[in-house]
Amino acid sequence: NQKAYAKQTLQDNNALPMQESKNPNLEGFVYWWGADNLGRDIFSRTLYGTRVSLLVAVVAGSVSLMLGISYGLVAGYSGGRIDDLMMRIVDFLYGLPLIIVVILMQVYFKSLQRRGADTGIISWFLSIDQAMGGMFFVFVVLGALSWLSMARIARGQTLAIKKKEFVEAARATGVRTPRIIFRQILPNILGPCIVQETLQIPGYILTEAFLSFIGLGVNAPTPSWGIMINEAFQGLRSYPHGLIAPAVALTVTVLAFNFLGDGLRDAFDPRMRE
Repeated sequence: NQKAYAKQTLQDNNALPMQESKNPNLEGFVYWWGADNLGRDIFSRTLYGTRVSLLVAVVAGSVSLMLGISYGLVAGYSGGRIDDLMMRIVDFLYGLPLIIVVILMQVYFKSLQRRGADTGIISWFLSIDQAMGGMFFVFVVLGALSWLSMARIARGQTLAIKKKEFVEAARATGVRTPRIIFRQILPNILGPCIVQETLQIPGYILTEAFLSFIGLGVNAPTPSWGIMINEAFQGLRSYPHGLIAPAVALTVTVLAFNFLGDGLRDAFDPRMRE
């Protein structure tokens, strides 16, 4: 059973404990890709890093999808001044340097972790983040700041679909607005929105890796490709093989999601093939 074998590999090999290794090399059957300078199996840590990156991408993408579609639906269906006001807010947020805002928010959350909180919802969030190895605030930051493109696409699709005959007919027969939105408009805008979100997933993965690389992402010793690359740089001259696995895994995953997004775009819009 391949799943059982992979699980046993992660359990048996040294992925998390930090023990000084006198000979972190490529030899031996147990550590297929060698060990880092703390004696941890690079292969197992790379697999753990895959789980972290995919989890961040899926959760942050889901948050971005829900926020963007909700905002775009309201703006596009309302029209008029409400639409203008809501889209001016999006334009203003677009003008902010996203990566700087992400870094500042992560610095604030990390400072909260160091100070701690005795009571209240902040303490609850800090406990969740600590239990998840520092991933919770990464979910929140990436999802809360990456919905702007989704809102624009959802709004544009809503403006086009609400003028269709089947929507006008539903409105003329007295169908309530929530039913029109959820039964007529939402199913027809999901396709382009999902394609756009798939194309944004590589950005989430790269951002998480960058934040972990500079110490503002996942908490060590939880394996993350960004943390592994950072640690490999510190011992690059002595143990260069530690950099290869996370770098290759990050590159392959980003390219895979780019190809997936292109394929979904062609599937939902055959005109893009021409």
